[in-house]
Amino acid sequence: MIIVQVRKGKVVEVNVEKQIEFDKIKERWISLAVTEWAKEKISKVSFCLDEGALRKQLHDTTNSRNLIEKLGTPPLQNLSEIKDILTIAEKGDCLTPYQLERVENVLVVIRRLKGYLDRGKMYDNPLAYYEENLDALEELRGDISRQIRGSMVDDAASKELGQIRSQIVKCEEQMKQKAEQIMRSNKESMADHYCTLRNGRICVPVKKECRLKISGSVIDKSATGNTLFMEPASVAKYYEELQSLKICEENEVYRILYILTAMVAESNTVINENMAMIEKLDFILSKGKLSIDLDAVEPSINTERRIVLKDARYPLMDKRLNVPLQFKTGETVRGIVITGPNTGGKTVAIKTVMLNCIMAQCGLHVTCKEADICMNNSYLCDIGDGQNIAENLSTFSAHIKNVLEVLSEVNKDSLVIMDELGSGTDPAEGMGIAVAILEELRKSGAVFLVTTHYPEIKEYADKAQDIMNARMTFDKETLQPTYQMVIGEAGESCAFYIADRLGMPNEMLRVAIKAAYGEKAVDNYFFQKEDTIIEKKNVTQISKEKKFRGNVKHSTKFKLGDCVLVYPDKKIGIVCEPINEKGVLRVQLPGKKIWINHKRVKLHVAAAELYPADYDFSIIFETVENRKIRHDMERKYTDQVITYDKGSI
Repeated sequence: MIIVQVRKGKVVEVNVEKQIEFDKIKERWISLAVTEWAKEKISKVSFCLDEGALRKQLHDTTNSRNLIEKLGTPPLQNLSEIKDILTIAEKGDCLTPYQLERVENVLVVIRRLKGYLDRGKMYDNPLAYYEENLDALEELRGDISRQIRGSMVDDAASKELGQIRSQIVKCEEQMKQKAEQIMRSNKESMADHYCTLRNGRICVPVKKECRLKISGSVIDKSATGNTLFMEPASVAKYYEELQSLKICEENEVYRILYILTAMVAESNTVINENMAMIEKLDFILSKGKLSIDLDAVEPSINTERRIVLKDARYPLMDKRLNVPLQFKTGETVRGIVITGPNTGGKTVAIKTVMLNCIMAQCGLHVTCKEADICMNNSYLCDIGDGQNIAENLSTFSAHIKNVLEVLSEVNKDSLVIMDELGSGTDPAEGMGIAVAILEELRKSGAVFLVTTHYPEIKEYADKAQDIMNARMTFDKETLQPTYQMVIGEAGESCAFYIADRLGMPNEMLRVAIKAAYGEKAVDNYFFQKEDTIIEKKNVTQISKEKKFRGNVKHSTKFKLGDCVLVYPDKKIGIVCEPINEKGVLRVQLPGKKIWINHKRVKLHVAAAELYPADYDFSIIFETVENRKIRHDMERKYTDQVITYDKGSI
């Protein structure tokens, strides 16, 4: 949800809830509610500005938790469906048996909730006395329960309905008996041995050729047309009686439903009041469920700008892993500047403070052992890099835009948190901007928490009025943050110490320290180890594709059809395959083809001098039979195979 503030007629939207993850707390809270009304109210809830109303909300949360711990989960039900049903009844339309059962279910829930709250009176729980505002409408519930069963009007709903339905059963049985009697009397005319129901009528299966032997009406026929399904005339008179009885049954059912609908409509106001009370209790009890879920406690509320948190936890973190935070501000200190190493928990610390404060001001319990929290009229923050590609905003630009928005809204009753103050730009200029922002916050009188790495900011906080340094502690032995905040002491980044312990060579550290603090700082630094160098490790090599390194001119030295001399015997042959990548070519000798290195071959007469340009060399290199087969293959399908003798391959 976006917190909306109105200042000087201007509506300002600040998405603080998402930045501190209060929206995730709301999602958890909503999952614990039952009614749609309560879920909707939770999604829109905002911090309370009325001290008396806020104290009542917190007491309600405490009472609801106590009630649930004593009596267990309250019997509540989603009411969205019943509201539509009541609207139908109010318009005068007839409710269905299913809809009347839904009304009965709600009345049962009301009765159970009254009993639940009544048991709470023995613990003197103030919420238990809401029971007196609930009316279970026992007479209406009893009438619906007696007359509607299994989403139908019960036979016992009225004496008349019971009699009519008995007559219907009797009539149907007589129809069946009569049909079976006719089948027994006319076995030779029947196509089967049983009667059947077609189009709501009892029929006997008659052979097509025996149609005239049975008195009655044809209701249906088989797919082949050889069997006719006939309603005997003696059965038809019972059918007319049955239809008359069903009309009477329908009239009696509607009479009962209209009476019950009228009773519901008459009780509409009371039922709506009951539902409003259920929704209100659902909202209150959901806060108690959340308190149990988060293992939270009721905070104290003040208007003296004092915040004291003992063993505070970030609600969304596992309690077993979360290191409790001790925090205190107020009286003479309004601003806290937190420093310390990266991953030391600075951001989580400031979010923990604001999240617990906003939870308390929304009437929720907080995740602390003890808490005394001041009321704030606005919650303002700048967390995350805020980079926005669509608006062409860099990290620094986004920070400044957010900060200016915060400064335009901040006042003495605001709570402000800012992460990595002055980051995202030149360190010297960023430090100056950070000091200017802190000075503006100090002048506003607001309670604020900021995190930073600038050493100059620590010096400013030491000297400025109403501002105090704080640091996040760090275990130098294990190189792990302890996530503990110490107020009154400035922290250090520990970057050089960590780099030293993790093996950065001393020479690199000297360069880094000199660049950061000057030559004297190098002399004063105590190195943790003997001087080392970075050892280069064996790494895998890139495997390059092997390329043919033969002489390019050799690949074009001999062409197909060239007449050559093959050494050392100086035999004359014809080139039938040119030189490949290995420098070998194939030569046709009398009666055979051989592979031979190009160095043992010498050009005798070039093919261009012996043959025309488009000469078909298959005349030389293939037999007449193979050439004929190849010619056939090019023209049509053939099962012939080209073969070569062993010497020619």
